[in-house]
Amino acid sequence: MTNSSRLSRRSFLQVTSAMTAGGVIAGTSNSSFAQDSPNERPVFATIGLRNQGWTITDKSTKFADFAAFADVDSNVLGAINEKLKAKTGKAADGYSDYRKVLERDDIDAVMIATPDHWHTKISVEAMLAGKDVYCEKPLTLTIAEGKLIEKVVKQTGRVFQVGTMQRTENEHRFLKAIALIRAGRIGEIRKVTCGINGATGSPVIPAVDIPEGLDWDAWLGPAPEASYRALPEMRTGYGGGVPLYTNCHYAWRNWYEYSGGQMNDWGAHHVDIATWALGASDTGPNRITPVSYSLPVDYKNGYPTVDDRYNSPTKFEIHANMPGDIPLVITSEGDNGILFEGTKGRFFVNRGRLSGKPVEDLENNPLPEGAVEEVYGGPVSENHTANFIAAMQSREQPISDVWSHNRMLETCHLANIAIRLGRELKWDPAKREIVGDAEANSFLARESRSGFEIDM
Repeated sequence: MTNSSRLSRRSFLQVTSAMTAGGVIAGTSNSSFAQDSPNERPVFATIGLRNQGWTITDKSTKFADFAAFADVDSNVLGAINEKLKAKTGKAADGYSDYRKVLERDDIDAVMIATPDHWHTKISVEAMLAGKDVYCEKPLTLTIAEGKLIEKVVKQTGRVFQVGTMQRTENEHRFLKAIALIRAGRIGEIRKVTCGINGATGSPVIPAVDIPEGLDWDAWLGPAPEASYRALPEMRTGYGGGVPLYTNCHYAWRNWYEYSGGQMNDWGAHHVDIATWALGASDTGPNRITPVSYSLPVDYKNGYPTVDDRYNSPTKFEIHANMPGDIPLVITSEGDNGILFEGTKGRFFVNRGRLSGKPVEDLENNPLPEGAVEEVYGGPVSENHTANFIAAMQSREQPISDVWSHNRMLETCHLANIAIRLGRELKWDPAKREIVGDAEANSFLARESRSGFEIDM
């Protein structure tokens, strides 16, 4: 999907202005909002509540009413519902089975913040149930899942926002970065480096009793059957209150069975902005080279040989050959953020700063009026949910559409495959398949565990 298929400037302005003026969406003939919604605010439900699930819910209460929650951990379900009640004065109906949410006719949209391995199944079934979808990043566990979601979005006509909030929030630093590039402030791009942090391995994590209140079989869902594992030490800070070393809450990001490690976690943010800036959102790389990497366990034929420790990469340097033979470097070293280098200069951007001489030069040579809005495709929304709701009104796709997200995420998926197999991969971005490597192509899809297939 190209930029032209996102919100038009006019329709975006009409809807966003209505939201800004009254805090609600004015009704339209093509609105999908429930007819009995107070003030015609959309009715939402959140599936997967821990950490980011509450974060996106909390941000969205300004624009939507939450009627239902679903989580396989009853402890989380109860705690988050108490937070919602304290903030809005009303708790949501709580379910352990997300399908109960999808059965309800009063739900306009679902927000999905489950572990990655659940994203595709819930997203597809939600769209088929007539719901618009906001799903956290990274959207998929495999490239085949991305293709399936694209197919169902097209089939159902549902609006689908991916939670790559850097496209909307963070004081618009990333939008300004792209505007700088489009204005020619660094000349022609010669190299882009995405620093996405390294990770740590883990000690041996033993199988232990499943915590009370957690439906472990449901948590695993489409993933392979496995024992619940944890060590006694608890995590502190963000995501705290759970075991520091586990294959469940929070730490699931370090396991290929449920996620893609740092490559997909932070890569889904910074590789997204880099790909957008390069104008490669409709294509992608043609070659992925694993220059260096470190895995915390031994691998054979692309699979970890043990199941009791984290298995995603701890260090890496990946080179993706982008259109125009521009190298996109994805590295665990250096500052977290994106360094753009061109024929006339370079600058760095992350969530905390936008720095470099081209940025300093803006004091005397500002960007043209409307340059940031031109990148965004219209007035920049207050937050990512506001953009989603504006798209729900217009029935056009939002700023983080599934097509551009999947294209950039293919780079991250391919990087992980290259690391797992220990070799360079040639990629055909038109056919969306690995060239001349049957073993590598076998990693583009993954079977769901029996009983958890997608209900089509």
